[in-house]
Amino acid sequence: MSLGLFEAVIRTLPHPVLLCTGDGAILAANPAATASIPQLCAGASLYALTQDDASVLGTHLRNWLRSGSPLPGALVLKDGDGRQVRFRCHGVRATWWQGPQAVVQLNLHRLDQSDRFAVLSRQVSSLNREIAIRRTAEAQREELLLAEQAARARLQHLYELTGALASSATLAQVVEAVAATAARVLDVDGVTLELHSRRLVPTLEPGEDLRDLTETHWKDLDQPRDDALPAAPGVLRVTLEADGVVVGALSVSPRAEGVPDPEHLTAVAQQIAQAVRRAGLYEHEHRVAERLQLSLLPQLPDIADLETAVCYAPGSDLVMVGGDWYDVYDLDDDHIGLSIGDVAGHGLPQAAVMAQVIAALRGIVLRLGTRPEAVLDELNRYLHLYHHGQMATAAYLLYHRPTRTLTYVKAGHPPPLVIHPDGSSRYLQGLISPPVGPVPGTRYRQSQTILAEGDAVLLYTDGLIERRREPLDTGLQRLTETARLGTGLNVPDLCRLFLNHQPGAHYPDDRALLLVRPHTQPAPSQQT
Repeated sequence: MSLGLFEAVIRTLPHPVLLCTGDGAILAANPAATASIPQLCAGASLYALTQDDASVLGTHLRNWLRSGSPLPGALVLKDGDGRQVRFRCHGVRATWWQGPQAVVQLNLHRLDQSDRFAVLSRQVSSLNREIAIRRTAEAQREELLLAEQAARARLQHLYELTGALASSATLAQVVEAVAATAARVLDVDGVTLELHSRRLVPTLEPGEDLRDLTETHWKDLDQPRDDALPAAPGVLRVTLEADGVVVGALSVSPRAEGVPDPEHLTAVAQQIAQAVRRAGLYEHEHRVAERLQLSLLPQLPDIADLETAVCYAPGSDLVMVGGDWYDVYDLDDDHIGLSIGDVAGHGLPQAAVMAQVIAALRGIVLRLGTRPEAVLDELNRYLHLYHHGQMATAAYLLYHRPTRTLTYVKAGHPPPLVIHPDGSSRYLQGLISPPVGPVPGTRYRQSQTILAEGDAVLLYTDGLIERRREPLDTGLQRLTETARLGTGLNVPDLCRLFLNHQPGAHYPDDRALLLVRPHTQPAPSQQT
């Protein structure tokens, strides 16, 4: 019997009834007890209310806890005004109680009222009989409760699978979610996904291999392996179909106790099929967007005395294309131009602006490339006139070969990083100017530095250093630490090291990198 049921039984009794622990804590009291002494209520302590020696009450409680039938006793309690109230009582251990400690069921009778001791004794016996009947009903209820708890546990596991699938964007994440939760949801020994990879993610070009999507916990039905083992006897295979497309199957290895409920198995399979189908569409859109983004970025010229490497990766949250760009300009025998930038926002409009900015910049640099301030002045004017409302961060750098002088202008863009041959590095903080586009007539200011022999310069967009709920200085510090790790690497390998300097990290924005290392031109030979 539960505490709530006990309270319902004693509520209408005319005499005080208490339920208390061996240390005197009152767990329940009926209205008659509270009417007798207002402080005699659940949560109070008999020791705090007794006028007797505490040892007397302790002796009573111990005797009642050991008794299988009601034992008489007497208590002297004090009311709210401090007056003594005497009670004759019967106490007995509550055998129906299933809590962590034994409790006493106590029936009280005030001695200053009409003495109905014999009546109380009969009521105690009647109450015990009623409790016995209710306890039988409670046992039956307990069986139903256990069945309900088992159903709730199964439902909770189903919620876990639903949540894991809902938060999984890629096929790799869906496969991992199924491997981690599906067997527990179905109460089986194991599950295996069998997927049609080419139906999920159509190839973008002939001969493209899709095995890099994910290789763990699944079988590719479109590219079967020669060493694949046949299915074990007794394995159940449920077709996965979503939006009218059969995307694969779910193989289930039941336990010896029995197979899963068919309706439950079907419900789980439908959820997995929808998640797999959704992840396949995401993968396809992501690959198309990445391919489109890379097609918009320029092909860099081959400059004999300049090592160059570029890297690009879309953000973890993004399917759409973005506005990041980089470019290199071979201006003349003495000068090389470099640019990098990021059009604010994501989507086809921003990608189109980025492509037009690249073309416009090449024209601007042909005329003004040796004057970095004028390059960004002109780019700001162009963006404001022809793409009103758009904004971009940008940086333009001019390298003078004979003197190794690097002149640079930053328009709201992260500072370039100069990497020395020994792995040490420094940021080109220089003068600060606002982004291009929003404010016409802005004057951009340039700064200068001298590069040492063997120095490399890293240009990057903010997606490389920005993380949610993290100061920007932390991301900048990571780049300087990565530079120390890249000592001795060639330019392409060093660029890839920076791109992936945090394996498995979540990148909310695109990452575009341009890494260059100038070489000193050999002096021309003297003819005699």
